[in-house]
Formats: sequence, C-alpha cells, structure tokens
Amino acid sequence: MNAILELLVELGRPAPANKSEKIRFEKMIVAYISNKDKMLLVARENSKIVGLVSIVLMDRLNQVGKEMYIPELIVSSKYRGRGVGRKLVNQCVKIAKSNNCFRIRLESGYARTSSHKFYKKLGFEDYALTFKKILG
Repeated sequence: MNAILELLVELGRPAPANKSEKIRFEKMIVAYISNKDKMLLVARENSKIVGLVSIVLMDRLNQVGKEMYIPELIVSSKYRGRGVGRKLVNQCVKIAKSNNCFRIRLESGYARTSSHKFYKKLGFEDYALTFKKILG
C-alpha cells in the first residue's frame, strides 16, 4: 500500500496528514479493488512497484457497450522512458477489448505536455474539454 500511495502522491494526491488518513486510504484501495467494475494494475521492477493504472468500466447511456475510464496512470519519475507506461496502457487495451468496451477515455491536465505526447504516441486523440467545479 505504501508504494501505491507514494506513486499517487507523486501524481499530485495529498499525502495523508496522519495515521487515520492513511488507514482511510488503505480501506479505500481495498474497496476499490473489491468492486467488479474497477481494477488497479501495478507494474513492478525487481519486486518494487514502479507504476500503476486505475481502471473503471462504465456503462454509458448514450452508447452501446462499456467505456473504460482511466482516472490515474502514473510511472515513477525514476522509471519513465523504459516502456513501463506503454505496458500498462497495452494491458488496459487488452482488458477493454475483452470487456467489449467501445473506447478508452482518460484525462490529462493542460500542463502535462509530455504525457499528452505519450498518449498520442499510443493512439489516443485529444477530443473533449473537461470542466470542473471545486466544492468546499
């Protein structure tokens, strides 16, 4: 769990401020992977977790079939450029096809230009604009 948390913090998730927040995070991961429509794949190098991708399979009312949504994809900065991210995405494609998904969708912040190039190299297209409203 610590390795997963470290990667998510590298992606921008706030680190737990105390032990109770860390326990809450661990319970959230267990609940996530217990859901049949969600998956968490990890990439390892020498038994160390160096990358992860979270997956959500979603029914869409405006389409026939499921959509795979990737909320998080992160490779540790020390391991980028070694094919880890490509392998994770390729595994996502296999899972999406085996679940008859009509597409894979992900989001990437405007400032992550190197990530945008990576996704385009793998066949993803820039096709939508995302809006958000911060609550609280």
